[in-house]
Amino acid sequence: MTRARQESRRGHPATDPAAARASGGHVRPELIGGHVALDLVNTVAWRLDPARVTDGLTDADALLRWVVSTGMLPDEQDAAAPTSRAASGAVLERIRRLRESAYRLLRPIALGSPVEEADVERVHRAVTRALARARVGAVVPWRWEVDLRGPDDLPTVLTLEVWRLLQFEDLTRLRECSDRDCGWLFLDRTKNASRTWCSSADCGNRKRARRHYQRLRSSAASGDGPEASGDARADR
Repeated sequence: MTRARQESRRGHPATDPAAARASGGHVRPELIGGHVALDLVNTVAWRLDPARVTDGLTDADALLRWVVSTGMLPDEQDAAAPTSRAASGAVLERIRRLRESAYRLLRPIALGSPVEEADVERVHRAVTRALARARVGAVVPWRWEVDLRGPDDLPTVLTLEVWRLLQFEDLTRLRECSDRDCGWLFLDRTKNASRTWCSSADCGNRKRARRHYQRLRSSAASGDGPEASGDARADR
């Protein structure tokens, strides 16, 4: 598998022309986090590889596609006008800041490391502001709600999703993908808590392919494998 094919699902339509044509020129965001707050964090691809790190929320259209893909808005046609206005300025920047604040808090939890007090306080302030704008949607069980009526509501809605993740989910199940470059976070909902990859078909498959290639190289170098009498010899 080439790097272009490996990266196509990360939101790079130029690397996957067929997928881009099928989706109007864009690859649909992949939601693997198990919670919308984690899917927000994962709008940055290849976080751990400075050479490939890519922000998926680059502009109004990218934000719109992501919001629609989560189900928070019905479809791009209905939501295009308000969301496009939002992403032109402060709203998109607020969402990016929330995303990075959530990531700095959540990644240490996923790795079993201590969290920084400054990161806790940053998220605490954001949640406090969001709750001040929320209304009580139900009493039993108690539920805070914010109606998504326009672009200005997006940061508040997403901040409440971060709060719900922290308040109600079992964060002992929070994981970081085992690929050394990926950096995506997810909730491991498997019965035996054995999930390792963001996607077994993506990072997991790439790891298996790398191991297979290394085995072939080792066999060829030692003269034990089928490549020893073919291409491996020609490389010398």
